[in-house]
Amino acid sequence: MNVPGRILAVDLGDRRVGLAMSDPMRMIAQPAGFVERRPGKRPPLTAILAKALDVGATAFVVGLPLDGAGEDTPRALEARRLAEELEKKSGHPARMLDERFTTSAALRAVKEMEGSTRGRKGDVDALAATILLEQALAFGARLWTAETPDD
Repeated sequence: MNVPGRILAVDLGDRRVGLAMSDPMRMIAQPAGFVERRPGKRPPLTAILAKALDVGATAFVVGLPLDGAGEDTPRALEARRLAEELEKKSGHPARMLDERFTTSAALRAVKEMEGSTRGRKGDVDALAATILLEQALAFGARLWTAETPDD
């Protein structure tokens, strides 16, 4: 079901979690910054939920980092747990979407626009989340049915 309201996309990384949000009609994606993550620690669930509340998100899309063959990685299991926690704590649906190549696409885009990513890692992470969200918006209502694109 495609209910109006912002979607918050989450691109989970080792040091930062990139965020992006949709407009309330779920047509446009834009960067929403990033949250720092302490290496080796659990994802910053509280900070992500605070951002979701701040922007009025009514759903989440969490990037699913699969390997080149489309199989789960250790980070994919962590992303699945994060999606479950977001859904449980917020009461809003959280869906997984294959995020392969979003970071490399974001790096290319930043280099094309600015020429350098030095000191802009957070921007790259937010842009990767934006690319992920654009893919989710392209799926539209199909993303919110029982069968999700990563299944």
